[in-house]
Amino acid sequence: MSHRISRRSALQRVAASGLCATGGLGLLSACSGQGEVAAGSKDLPVRLLSSQGTQVITIQALVQNKGYYKEFGLVPTTLAVNSGTNIIGPLINDQADICIFAGFSQLLTAIERGAALKILGGASVRGQQAVFSKNPAVKRLKDLEGRTFGIGAIGAQLHQVGVALLRKKGVDVSKVRFVTVGSSGDVFRSVAAGIVDAGNGQADVLASLDRFGVHMLEDGDYATELPEFTWQASFASLKAISEKRETLVRTLAAYCKTFRYAQNPGSKDDFVQAQLDALGLKGGADAIAGATSQWEYLQQRKIYAEDLALSEERVQYMQELNIQIGGQKKIIPYDQLVDRTLAQEALARLA
Repeated sequence: MSHRISRRSALQRVAASGLCATGGLGLLSACSGQGEVAAGSKDLPVRLLSSQGTQVITIQALVQNKGYYKEFGLVPTTLAVNSGTNIIGPLINDQADICIFAGFSQLLTAIERGAALKILGGASVRGQQAVFSKNPAVKRLKDLEGRTFGIGAIGAQLHQVGVALLRKKGVDVSKVRFVTVGSSGDVFRSVAAGIVDAGNGQADVLASLDRFGVHMLEDGDYATELPEFTWQASFASLKAISEKRETLVRTLAAYCKTFRYAQNPGSKDDFVQAQLDALGLKGGADAIAGATSQWEYLQQRKIYAEDLALSEERVQYMQELNIQIGGQKKIIPYDQLVDRTLAQEALARLA
């Protein structure tokens, strides 16, 4: 069963609870389409399409702060979307060249329907979220039967991954009431405000659970409990692959180098600073604790694909799940979905 809570209503109730929102997200900026600059040219413009979770914008800031865009001769512009359901249009309509970070369940459905898109490789191949609750009676996922679970749109990633984990843990999903709230940030704020019994939150909240009065469910850590679910991948249109291959290869190389650095024990200070920069914060104990919590989670779970790999097994699992949820009708051959050659070229430049 699904119920919708309007964003305005939810935020009003959250504000009353004393938990502040970080601000709305939507389309930030984009530049007009441009042809590929010669491969030997030093600087290539790249239009990046991106979801806007905390870990995503932190990595983007880290790429900038470490000088990797400049190192690989890239001049980036970002088009930010606040929902995984909005990632297909900008790529097909040539508003963006490549999406580095996003769930790709919607992409699989779009390709099945004829969209000229390809997966280029893995990004965050394991989740950096967990299931949280403020209800003391909800300790494990099984306790959610007869209770509410906050999600994004039905069929989108937050709904899909939640269903996958609940089923794996033997929960009767028909007894869980899914409530449409919004992004993972919106969902966690609704959990902390007591609007829903449980829902996802990102790893940066782990340092603030006592302050918010919430707890992580014992079997609710996606990275360890559902490692087979691929959280985010990189993808582009066939047009971009054909016309801007050099740009895409350079972009994949820059982000791959960042994934490796972020998961290196020596990256802590840079990661924390990147998150403060990404969130527009100068410091503060809570902000630093949140960034540190997310960095520590990275070190323990190693969620990023340091080789940009996205295996056939992972893609097969996501397709089967898509079919179970109802977003896809049939299995598509791996080679029709994935073009591994650009990632391979990117890796060669890091050797």
